[in-house]
Amino acid sequence: MTKSSPRASCMDELDRVAWTRAPAKLNLTLLVGSRRDDGFHELITIFQAISIFDEVEVKFRRCIDGTKLVKPMIYMSLDGPDLGPDDENLAWRAAAAFMEQTGKAGQVEIHLKKLIPAGAGLGGGSSDAAAVIRCLAKLTSFTDKNMLNDIASGIGSDVAFFLGDSTTAIGTGRGDCIEQIGPLPKRPIAVALPPVHVSTKDAYRALAGSRDQSESLALPAIGTDVTWEDLLDGEGVNDFQSIVSALHESVEDSLSGLAGAGARVAMLSGSGSASFALFDDAVGLPKIDMICSELTDLLGWPVLSGVTLDHMPGVELI
Repeated sequence: MTKSSPRASCMDELDRVAWTRAPAKLNLTLLVGSRRDDGFHELITIFQAISIFDEVEVKFRRCIDGTKLVKPMIYMSLDGPDLGPDDENLAWRAAAAFMEQTGKAGQVEIHLKKLIPAGAGLGGGSSDAAAVIRCLAKLTSFTDKNMLNDIASGIGSDVAFFLGDSTTAIGTGRGDCIEQIGPLPKRPIAVALPPVHVSTKDAYRALAGSRDQSESLALPAIGTDVTWEDLLDGEGVNDFQSIVSALHESVEDSLSGLAGAGARVAMLSGSGSASFALFDDAVGLPKIDMICSELTDLLGWPVLSGVTLDHMPGVELI
């Protein structure tokens, strides 16, 4: 999808261009508590960035006189599946919020190369939004981290994680209260991507329907001393897993396939549909590459090998 990007007469002659990669995430654990007064559920999760990326390019052309525009001049183009109206896209909304809240005036052009599937629980839209915020902050030399975090939190629950410096973090509240912790060491993973879109609202509705709503669910605390061994030994739990796998056969097949291939942990990410596998330390990336190739043939949808990240991608000026 490509759309025209007209230039306003007040614009500077210089296009400033920034590029970055927007990583996907896994939820290494995801526990869902009671519904709050604002309609969201309390939750606690461990976010982990991984080596599946969208690519984000942002151009900024400032207004010479600094005049604030009545309507944001934001244009988007996309390599990948159509994601609907621009102003409903999280990347567009992030640019609009950045311009509004920082008082910057100008024209923004966003180009997304989409490789992270939508509706998979991998946070692609949220990561794109954070990437746009990072790019615009770099292009405009805006350094107020508190305001950037406020912008991110206002866009979506996961955006604040992707805006952070650490690739591993604990999320509480509705997922938007982020406590960055030391990044876990890089670890090879397998990620199964069944051809089904899971609605987060439907997943929450199904989870609520499976519970006694008269009971208040207290969530345990997660310490900052998270280790891979603890997660491999059973601390990784996703409350959506049994619900979503019962609703979608391909999700159940993904989990069963990963477990059958020797995974020590096979778990849903977010509310799905993607599942991921962690293997014993002795199973290296070459072996996981082979497992993923075999499972792709067996299941009929992509199973990708990759690694967890220990640093977030930087922003390049081009």
